[in-house]
Amino acid sequence: MVATRARRLTGLVLLVVALAALCAASIAFGSRSIPLGDVWTVLWNSDDTDVSGIVHGLRLPRTVLGLVAGAAIGAAGALTQGHTRNPMADPGLLGVNAGAACAVVTGVYVIGITTPIQYMGFGLVGALVASSLMFLIASAGKGANPLTLILAGTGMSVLLMAITSAIVLIDAASLDAWRFWQVGSTQGRGWNVIAATLPFIVPGVVLAVASGFFLNALSLGDDIAHGLGIRVRRVRIVGVLAITLLVGAATAACGPIVFLGLVAPHVARFVTGPDYRWVVPYSAVIGGVMLVGSDVIGRVIARPGEVQAGIVLAAIGAPFFIGLVTAKKLVAV
Repeated sequence: MVATRARRLTGLVLLVVALAALCAASIAFGSRSIPLGDVWTVLWNSDDTDVSGIVHGLRLPRTVLGLVAGAAIGAAGALTQGHTRNPMADPGLLGVNAGAACAVVTGVYVIGITTPIQYMGFGLVGALVASSLMFLIASAGKGANPLTLILAGTGMSVLLMAITSAIVLIDAASLDAWRFWQVGSTQGRGWNVIAATLPFIVPGVVLAVASGFFLNALSLGDDIAHGLGIRVRRVRIVGVLAITLLVGAATAACGPIVFLGLVAPHVARFVTGPDYRWVVPYSAVIGGVMLVGSDVIGRVIARPGEVQAGIVLAAIGAPFFIGLVTAKKLVAV
């Protein structure tokens, strides 16, 4: 027990150090490299130079958004796998991503939205509506359970994707906006987008971390959880709310970030074991590491241009996840 706790704490410290290093690299590297000494100076002594404009106006908000969105998606991935008891579950399986995409495309088609903050607003509303409808459908009859959550989420995703496809096929502007947003990127988002996400992501993270004990009980089965005094329906409502807040805000701000919510919990369980009191916070930190790291890689390999973080993450995440699933203990929920 002592050895396990020491391993968990050591792993968490190493992850935080890696995240700090990646954040420094994210601010320093890009189409124009900035020495770390200059970055440190500009961070604390802002002025009117080009370096200050790049750091404070472009790279710092981009780095913070990558950290916040990555942590949100990672934590939401752990919640999704815990509530569905499915190691292959991803937050997008519950229809949140499809709802955000459909709302953004509808906003472009109907009123011509164009700015990141407008995408953010429409995407968040779409995610909230989609997840609410999904849970109502899943709760019909005997109530929501892992199977009905997956089935309702899949059905909702298919319907919303069909609506999205119909709109982009008849409207070129919607297609262009959808293609750019669908890739998944932190590029071009400012402090206003970050400020709009935090009121949703902060309570979502609090709910996610607080759910660890209840997810451990749910992993034993609904009947046993009931026997332990757990109010399963209330726990599931809180869980879906947390997933919606986290993924809805992150997806609305950055677009869909594939594989992150699927892979991060598996990496976390490799170190922590199946205890969700540790899996959820670990997944959040790992999510931040993966998204910020992918963003840095995308800027370095295509200099002076860049490859969007969503593309880099998919390219790295797919073979990485294939390697993970070959080890059975990593996919046990």
